[in-house]
Amino acid sequence: MTVTNYAEGRPKVKKQSFLPSDYTPAEDEPFMNDRQVEYFRRKLRAWKEELLEGSRDTIEALQDGTRNIPDVNDRASEETDRALELRTRDRARKLVNKIEAALRRIDEGDFGYCSVTGEPISLKRLDARPIATMSLEAQEKHERREKVHRDD
Repeated sequence: MTVTNYAEGRPKVKKQSFLPSDYTPAEDEPFMNDRQVEYFRRKLRAWKEELLEGSRDTIEALQDGTRNIPDVNDRASEETDRALELRTRDRARKLVNKIEAALRRIDEGDFGYCSVTGEPISLKRLDARPIATMSLEAQEKHERREKVHRDD
């Protein structure tokens, strides 16, 4: 069941639709139809769960790995490994926040549309990076502008 958000003119999905396990969004079907929305919702949830599982594994490893290593070089190596793992987990945490934002956009009916132009983001881009908020063109323009300001 789809309810139209008249303010935006975009569909809001209220009910999950049946989705075959081999489904892939296609350009020849209506953009962000129920099946596409459900496909991206599932993709985002699976990605989030994978990241959270990795975080749980890291926490367990850090708790179990606390030990007194007498050799200074071995201790330094282990601390470096831990620091690298913690940086990786911090990046994963930020990514989880972006995934949650994308899931909210799905619920609000804004997912898949460029935040700058309002135009649909290509399905290929969304499939590769489902947290994308801008079309490829808008993203490139944004990055060029950012680079110019950084060089000043």
